[in-house]
Amino acid sequence: MTVLHWATLSPFLIAILIPFLYKYVRKVHTGWFVLLLPLTLFIYFLSFLPSTREGNVIFEHLAWVPSLGINFNLYIDGLSLLFALLITGIGTLVVLYSIYYLSDIKEKLNNFYVYLLMFMGAMLGVVLSDNLIVIYVFWEVTSIASSLLISYWYGREKSIYGAQKSMFITVFGGLSMLGGFSILYVIAGTFSIRELIANADIVMASSLFLPAMILVLLGAFTKSAQFPFHIWLPDAMEAPTPVSAYLHSATMVKAGIYLVARLTGVFGGSPEWFWIITIAGLTTLTWGSISAVRQKDLKGILAFSTISQLGLIMSLLGVGSAAFYFQDGDNALYTTAILAAVFHLINHATFKGSLFMAVGIIDHETGTRDIRNLGGLMTIMPITATVSLVGLASMAGLPPFNGFLSKELFFTGMLNATEYGIFNLETIGYIIPIVAWVASVFTFLYCMIMFFRTFTGKFDGSKLKVDHVHEAPIGMLVSPVILGILVIFFGLFPNVLAYSLIEPAMAGILPGILNPGEFFNVHISHWHGFIPELFMTIGVIVLGALLYLTMSKWQKTAFYLGERDIFNYAYDYGYDGLIKGSQWITRIQMTGRLRDYFIYMCGFMILLIGYTLYKFDLPSLDSMELSPIDPFVWIVAIVFIGSVIAVPFINNRLGLIITTGVTGFIVALFFVVFRAPDLALTQLLVETVTVILFMLAFYHLPKLKKEKTSKGIHAIKLIISISFGVMVTVVSLSAFSMGSTAGFPSISEYFTEFSKELAGGYNIVNVILVDFRGLDTMLEILVVAIAVISIISLIKLRFKGSEDV
Repeated sequence: MTVLHWATLSPFLIAILIPFLYKYVRKVHTGWFVLLLPLTLFIYFLSFLPSTREGNVIFEHLAWVPSLGINFNLYIDGLSLLFALLITGIGTLVVLYSIYYLSDIKEKLNNFYVYLLMFMGAMLGVVLSDNLIVIYVFWEVTSIASSLLISYWYGREKSIYGAQKSMFITVFGGLSMLGGFSILYVIAGTFSIRELIANADIVMASSLFLPAMILVLLGAFTKSAQFPFHIWLPDAMEAPTPVSAYLHSATMVKAGIYLVARLTGVFGGSPEWFWIITIAGLTTLTWGSISAVRQKDLKGILAFSTISQLGLIMSLLGVGSAAFYFQDGDNALYTTAILAAVFHLINHATFKGSLFMAVGIIDHETGTRDIRNLGGLMTIMPITATVSLVGLASMAGLPPFNGFLSKELFFTGMLNATEYGIFNLETIGYIIPIVAWVASVFTFLYCMIMFFRTFTGKFDGSKLKVDHVHEAPIGMLVSPVILGILVIFFGLFPNVLAYSLIEPAMAGILPGILNPGEFFNVHISHWHGFIPELFMTIGVIVLGALLYLTMSKWQKTAFYLGERDIFNYAYDYGYDGLIKGSQWITRIQMTGRLRDYFIYMCGFMILLIGYTLYKFDLPSLDSMELSPIDPFVWIVAIVFIGSVIAVPFINNRLGLIITTGVTGFIVALFFVVFRAPDLALTQLLVETVTVILFMLAFYHLPKLKKEKTSKGIHAIKLIISISFGVMVTVVSLSAFSMGSTAGFPSISEYFTEFSKELAGGYNIVNVILVDFRGLDTMLEILVVAIAVISIISLIKLRFKGSEDV
């Protein structure tokens, strides 16, 4: 393994040590030990910046399951490096913040940091892996780890509800995505993303292109909370604030963004990819921004604002994918949307991370996040208020912060789409900038609501859950202040990122558009003159301010009071229906009667094998291969059939045991007739012991009482019995005749030929059991040994009083 592999897996390795550190080093907060890892990884990944800036790609190979095309291959280009830096950089600040946020010694910090490191490692695996199956493995680990983090305070019902919802929705998407990956393998014969991009023309020409694309997008949309799968994200806010700041600013929700960006090189240029992603993104942007206005909880506002911002980035990736149609990387008309997506991805991580941490501080110091109980905190918590003002102004798109620049580029990208002249954009394309502008108005509005309702007005301590409100300790302020400074710095000097992060990431999203040695022309400035984007921004500010100033007239409407997302009701009804349906099926299946279980199992086997026989034109019988049957065998067979038919009509247990024993002894007689003395001996011994044991056991039981059952049940049992017998007979005869009808050699010939040569034995049956099926026999012996140990334990165990309860 290379250094890059060890770096990717290091969070998992350190997670193993956390419980020991927590147990034996109790005087030092566990977070201080954890902090060293993301900081080291961040510095390590920074060392790749010069290489990716030159357009180089670092590729490291590690075979895993090469026979299936599954290898743990890692590669770093501009796109993967950007995400790796976000994961480790924001991760460092989150761990530092958590040390002070979770300072209570009663907190189970070992669990928290183990889950956090699992999540960090899984996210690094997702963004650095080249193999789709490896990505899927890490993808599902992110779902598991995030659910564990969301349910960290598992004593709260809402935490469990939020964890379950996120798990169900994201795992559903992950399984769909796995189906899409499998189809891509069928099309291109590879799981490698780089090879898929190189063979994108083959993928797009395939009839399976659309199913593969839709299944992959289901995974991306569920993970990145795109409409209508967005409903899990607000409930995930029950997690501790450091978790929310990490998952929803730079990591989990960005995994879907990364997948769409990475696979744009495979699917980009098709109208389906363009319209599905663009429409989903704009719908999510609009619905999220409108829903955020209705929230009363600060984390609720941030949750829906995250949904909205993710929709914004997704819509930019959709619009920007049209660049593959034109294959012209130098024309900013087609690539501005991708530039805006990458830039806003960075900006969102900075301002949203700082806002989550600021909200955590408010909750930590006041005991509430309800804006109806807050107000006047600006003078009491001036640093938190300043950080919040910077973050909200950036998210609202106000100069001179970084969010203003990426929002202007967003408007430019949406306006440019109307000039593409493809995919019917010359007509319905004008809806795109209109929807983008309307959503931006609501974005500005909820930013104003969040700031002014929290920090301005009159302070009323009687509504709070604490006696004394004060500014947070310096340790808790360091991380949000650093992010706030980055918001300002990237706003004032955006071109610091132009060719270090943004341009290489664009090249990763749009591979093959540029010629070798060429670069995208990335230049970000604050002033472009009096252009439509500027007037759109002025309109957003004016209309947003008017809506806020007139809130008293509409805040009592059903729109504002309906805080809970209506799509949650669909989830709740579906979840309840799933539970009730499973309970109904369980009541039908789990009756407690062995008879019913046999009916289900035998019925299923009859249907499955019967369909198989029908599907492949079986049975295939060849009477020419059958040996003549002696009259003696017919007599034995008649006795056997008679003893079987007699069983249902016997009411005495001992009589039942003896009759079934007769059938077993007759089977042994068949083995003798067909020259299998060892099998006959085994059958006789087993049958004798079984009959004796059953007779000893059942002799002391009460008299057998037959259960009263309807004639319908008897008919079902009769049909199942006859059908199963016929099925076994037909399958046996078909297997016997298969050699002559289909040309397949008999397996017995192989054993006859190679028993002596390969196994050194003349007794074919023994050789089969001990050598050819040695592993099977060993496992059977293991099962018997476990059963024997269990029986001995039950015999020796003596319960006293209520020990067996």
